Amino acid sequence: MKISIILPIYNEEKNIPILYEELKGVLLNLESNKIIENSEIICVNDGSRDNSLQILKELAVKDGYVKIINFRNNFGQTAALSAGITAASGDLLIPMDADLQNDPKDILKFIEKINEGYSMVSGWRKDRKDHLVSRKIPSVIANWLIGVITGVKIHDYGCTIKAYKKEVIQGVNLYGEMHRFIAAYAAWRGGKVAEIVVNHRPRINGRTNYGISRTFRVILDLIVVKFLFKYMDRPIHFFGGIGFISLAVGLFSGFLALFLRLFYNIHLIQTPLPIFSALFIMVGVQFIVMGVVAEMLTRVYYESQNKTPFVIKEKINFE
Repeated sequence: MKISIILPIYNEEKNIPILYEELKGVLLNLESNKIIENSEIICVNDGSRDNSLQILKELAVKDGYVKIINFRNNFGQTAALSAGITAASGDLLIPMDADLQNDPKDILKFIEKINEGYSMVSGWRKDRKDHLVSRKIPSVIANWLIGVITGVKIHDYGCTIKAYKKEVIQGVNLYGEMHRFIAAYAAWRGGKVAEIVVNHRPRINGRTNYGISRTFRVILDLIVVKFLFKYMDRPIHFFGGIGFISLAVGLFSGFLALFLRLFYNIHLIQTPLPIFSALFIMVGVQFIVMGVVAEMLTRVYYESQNKTPFVIKEKINFE
């Protein structure tokens, strides 16, 4: 097994040398004990404004297993992880934070869990060393909400350190804050997902780049992820469902207005029901038409790129 360590890096000049030494020690130990065949460390410099890139280049000169992807600007953690995943050549991909809060010694536990037959193993920062109000409470709320909507119950979606078999996330494009939903991606694609408790260390150098506002962005991305995986190949069910509900409300409002006029002599202009009726009927028709258009676009998407709405795990007795 070859493993690829993926490090998204943004302004971590003081942490990089320490993390490299820790990682190198762990990886050499795994190789000497024949647990892995070899390894690589893919460092994605996400537009750092400090001396991070220069330090990475010095490490790359000293160690050929250190590979660098340098972004022109700061594109965010998801973009950095996506670039690292695309460039990785390992059978097992292990992303980590570069702020020293993830412990490289946990890598062995991830490998052991993967070897039990899991497609992906997620880290759980059970004893999280972060600020209660700005990090812990929003994280608990977000994790609960993600679990409810995706149906994949793990404690810590936001923990960066995870382990994936490469085939589980091949062809999965990540946008926004969607790296945290890879566990849901893996489960929806038929993967077997597990979770282990990891050592979470306090940040020593630098400052965190994330705040409470990130929770709201995660919720918006979650809506997109749910739509893509549940309705991507049948969008008419989503838009048409909303359209029929809107039509039903509109027709009910119209019949109620007529009922009040005929039996209680309440004129149509005395209630807002006719306006509601017209509005909801128009919105309903628009949503249904939107669903039809989305169905046409879905077919163009699949057929123009020779994509399929399914994933084959293996074939038997095929030549």
